[in-house]
Amino acid sequence: MKLFYVILGCIGLGLGAVGAAVPLLPAFPFLMLAAFCFARSSRRLNDWFLSTRLYKNNLESFVRGRGMTRAAKLRIMGVVTLTMAFGFAMMGRVPAGRAVLAVVWVCHILYFIFGIRTIAPEETAVPLDAARTKEDEAA
Repeated sequence: MKLFYVILGCIGLGLGAVGAAVPLLPAFPFLMLAAFCFARSSRRLNDWFLSTRLYKNNLESFVRGRGMTRAAKLRIMGVVTLTMAFGFAMMGRVPAGRAVLAVVWVCHILYFIFGIRTIAPEETAVPLDAARTKEDEAA
């Protein structure tokens, strides 16, 4: 089972890395998949992934419960909007599908605006060791 998680994590990491550079491919869900899989496969692989710049720039503040920067939220909302707009256009003959897609899009936008706290870019620059120390003190 660990091998399965390693392979799936590597695929998620690869797609997440491509998504960080390509505007139409979202990096966030693939990096979350990689984090999930690496956490279940090996401690060493998980520690390596958590130390990468890709993780720190895209997921760290969200995973720690602090929120996301305005730029990250706008990037994710923009990619999802473009992707859903393409689906919406393709559903010209399926009005019920368009209605469902529109409701999902609105819920997505509302969640990112009101459900995830917007943080300043400086708040994401907390060193990993300092963040662990704060978590250890809180426990």
